[in-house]
Amino acid sequence: MTSGSCSPLSHGASLFPHLHKFLICCRLPLECVCVVWHDFHVPPTCWSPEEGTAGSPQQLGDECTLRSVYDDQPNAHKKFMEKLDACIRNHDKEIEKMCNFHHQGFVDAITELLKVRTDAEKLKVQVTDTNRKFQDAGKEVIVQTEDIIRCRIQQRNITTVVEKLQLCLPVLEMYSKLKEQMSAKRYYSALKTMEQLENVYFPRVSQYRFCQLMIENLPKLREDIKEISMSDLKDFLESIRKHSDKIGETAMKQAQQQKTFSVALQKQNRVQFGKNIHFNDRIPEERNEVELKRAFEEEDENEEEVLTVQDLVDFSPVYRCLHIYSVLGDEETFENYYRKQRKKQARLVLQPQSNMHETVDGYRRYFTQIVGFFVVEDHILHVTQGLVTRAYTDELWNMALSKIIAVLRAHSSYCTDPDLVLELKNLIVLFADTLQGYGFPVNRLFDLLFEIRDQYNETLLKKWTGVFRDIFEEDNYSPIPIVNEEEYKVVISKFPFQDPDLEKQSFPKKFPMSQSVPHIYIQVKEFIYASLKFSESLHRSSTEIDDMLRKSTNLLLTRTLSSCLLNLIRKPHIGLTELVQIIINTTHLEQACRYLEDFITNITNISQETVHTTRLYGLSTFKFLSPSTSCPAIKKKCAWKTKRQKAQFEELE
Repeated sequence: MTSGSCSPLSHGASLFPHLHKFLICCRLPLECVCVVWHDFHVPPTCWSPEEGTAGSPQQLGDECTLRSVYDDQPNAHKKFMEKLDACIRNHDKEIEKMCNFHHQGFVDAITELLKVRTDAEKLKVQVTDTNRKFQDAGKEVIVQTEDIIRCRIQQRNITTVVEKLQLCLPVLEMYSKLKEQMSAKRYYSALKTMEQLENVYFPRVSQYRFCQLMIENLPKLREDIKEISMSDLKDFLESIRKHSDKIGETAMKQAQQQKTFSVALQKQNRVQFGKNIHFNDRIPEERNEVELKRAFEEEDENEEEVLTVQDLVDFSPVYRCLHIYSVLGDEETFENYYRKQRKKQARLVLQPQSNMHETVDGYRRYFTQIVGFFVVEDHILHVTQGLVTRAYTDELWNMALSKIIAVLRAHSSYCTDPDLVLELKNLIVLFADTLQGYGFPVNRLFDLLFEIRDQYNETLLKKWTGVFRDIFEEDNYSPIPIVNEEEYKVVISKFPFQDPDLEKQSFPKKFPMSQSVPHIYIQVKEFIYASLKFSESLHRSSTEIDDMLRKSTNLLLTRTLSSCLLNLIRKPHIGLTELVQIIINTTHLEQACRYLEDFITNITNISQETVHTTRLYGLSTFKFLSPSTSCPAIKKKCAWKTKRQKAQFEELE
């Protein structure tokens, strides 16, 4: 190929810029170019559709490849243009098809618009017709309204004429109303109607004879109302006497629920904030949470069942009778009669049954009746004016309180069971808290509880005498054998024993004391718990509770346990070996007294260094059995046993 001729490469170089601009202007898809180049047998290495339509000829293919294409096909430029024209025509057809497709939608939209115009014209006609009908109907309404106005004017005129002509009709209507109220037993309303007749209606028609007859009949009606009201009051007093037990039971139950909830909430607060609010800190935190949950559940279960005194008793006879006598001006007679009858009922309520001390149910019935009586009086005090005064209720309560204390002091002296005495104490506390919630002073009842507490301690001492006696009888008076770590921990958990030498010894080993020592220590703690149960809820300070616990524990050690030990020593089957073991046991019990003091301190949160704190003098209790002391009973027992064994040896020889 000569230098002056146009090479295929030069044609390609001039072709690509024009082709690139043409593709951009026509916005032909890249596939068209691919088809054209495919017809020219352009290898795929020259140009790929993924490279896009924009760029230089160098981006569409390799220069060497294009030279080979034009060398093989001299008319490549012409054929390429023909193919390109064919692609353009195809795309024009596609565009025409697309326009034809959307043209039909445009025609349909115009057709629908024409249809809507027809419907709009119809709607306009309907609206016009409806407006005309409304106009016609409004004319009829205007005519009818004018007729109504004329009728109203006539009605008002007729009413005015009737009021003038029937001046006596209101009097007759009121008197008829009075008769209806009497028949319906609405006596208070009847009295009010009588007042209206006398003050308002009768003066208007006093010149008529029928009015004079009505005036003469009113005093008789008043006397009838007074007698009927008094009869209703008597029925009420009889009913309230029967319902006093239920009223008191409900009031005490509500007081108990409130107290349980408050105590559980206080314990929960103490656990949450780490504060020792009460003295009974021996209760674990888990137990506090359980009690609080139980208190909330009980509160939710009983929320819909809470009854008031109004739910149990209908006080309407009292209110009605009081209002009637107030209207009649004879209120003082009613008050005197009511108070006199209630005092009689109070004396009956305060009279206990002869066998009340046998069961706790007897005491409970006695307390519920008294609570029911005073709850009713408190309700009457707050809902009425003058029928019951605070001075009257205080006088009645002081009289009842003296009688109650005398009855409880007499009947509680017959109680020998500590559990019954404890239940009685709980009932008295609940009884006092219930009435205190209604504003009655109950300090004398708590003073009585201190007297009963001494009796309770005596019953506990008698009970623990049997407990200690059983422990001594079941003891084998030999050191406690231990074969493994678990048994060792069990004994340590029951009794605070500390001996480094014993801890270093290998198993099996023995504790120096016998089984009775941990059992006695546990029972002394149980006695403290039992004594604490009575001290709870007495509204006393922690210092007083601490003093009471220590004094009762001292009585247990000095009287009960000491007496049991002396009786044990005097028994004939106790030999020298048992006697030696008893002395060892008492030595360990003596050492454990300081742990008992710590135990009481943990319960009451009263430090032992506090001034006037009572000390446990159980140390002196066990000194009579100490090896360093000379106990006559031990000396006599040892001498007798030695003499007997010596005689036995002589017989053997």
